[in-house]
Amino acid sequence: MDLKQAAQAVRENAHAPYSKFKVGAALRTTSGAVFVGCNVENVAYPEGTCAEAGAIAAMVAAGEREIAEAFVIADSPDPVPPCGGCRQKLAEFAATSVPVTLATTDGTERLTTVGDLLPGAFGTDHMDRT
Repeated sequence: MDLKQAAQAVRENAHAPYSKFKVGAALRTTSGAVFVGCNVENVAYPEGTCAEAGAIAAMVAAGEREIAEAFVIADSPDPVPPCGGCRQKLAEFAATSVPVTLATTDGTERLTTVGDLLPGAFGTDHMDRT
């Protein structure tokens, strides 16, 4: 499955009645499976869910734990990066070298990596007291 097409398709399902800013995300795991998510807003801000978080939740619910590639798309003038929380969520399940494509609905794309999105990420090594 093509990540771009998957992200574009799920973006259309976003629930964004307040911001009108629909976002779609697609993740490919190391097994080759693809998981998608879209933003889901809630009138009680900030109780919504980001597209990346939704895709990660679907991945984990299916028993997968390792992201190999990610694609995020939104209708914005420039490719939109994940929020800080979603950068940390991606870092939880992806190596720093994992490619992340950020895209706009008009076709502009920017390739980056999880490590470039979140340098100095908090990780399990920060919790090791031995």
